[in-house]
Amino acid sequence: MSLGDDHQSSGDYGGTGRTRLRLPEEESDPRRGGRSSSRSLVTVVGVVVLLIAAIAFANRGGDGSASAEGGEGDKPKTSATAPSGTRPVQAGFAHDEQGAQSAAANYAVALGSDGMFTKSMRDTILQSIIVPDRVADFETTLDKAYSPEFNKAVGLNEDGSTPKGYTFVSRTSPIGTKVTERSADSTTVEVWCSGLLGLAGQNSTAPVTSSWFTITMQLAWVNDDWKIVTHSQKDGPAPIPGDDKASSADEMAKAVKEYGGFTYAR
Repeated sequence: MSLGDDHQSSGDYGGTGRTRLRLPEEESDPRRGGRSSSRSLVTVVGVVVLLIAAIAFANRGGDGSASAEGGEGDKPKTSATAPSGTRPVQAGFAHDEQGAQSAAANYAVALGSDGMFTKSMRDTILQSIIVPDRVADFETTLDKAYSPEFNKAVGLNEDGSTPKGYTFVSRTSPIGTKVTERSADSTTVEVWCSGLLGLAGQNSTAPVTSSWFTITMQLAWVNDDWKIVTHSQKDGPAPIPGDDKASSADEMAKAVKEYGGFTYAR
């Protein structure tokens, strides 16, 4: 899901086999549940590592200078966020340490997106970012994780759709990355993240809350790109909460619709 503003050739999920994902920025369906305890529930552990539940969101941009419509009619517009730092390669991620960190950061965003609550989109995401021989295992594991019971636990309908009158929020924002192991074609990266998860709307039983967690990914260089071999997640490090006043349900829903997610995490 490498998402460079400057990469129009990579297309949406899947595409050329190089990884640059894009989830519809206006879509406000599925993922992550309210409290920090819910975050455990929503932890997606990769195939080799045990799955605690599900993870945290993705947008992937084509041309960063172009704005994306948040919808039609009165719906607010969202726009892509320009990348910074060393410019990525034209397709896929660079075959070096920074490329691996960029891949891990963007994959954290993708795996935590609301698109993970839709079977077809979830499979597309997994096929784009997982090593080919592990895709089927990941799909099987996550199909069990995103169950009707799980959807209800995070405030959604059993089929993963958002209840009428509400806005589902599931976003992950990478704060930083570090490499813990590295060889020519294998790199383990930790991604420190913050996340938003919940259902915005009056009388929501699962209001939008924030959480902090660290994702560890083992990546392999396959088909000229970094792909996930294993994935795990743990809580923290979490800062001391500030004195910010919580926004109303309407304010939160409006913010989610107006502010598009980042399309390039690093």
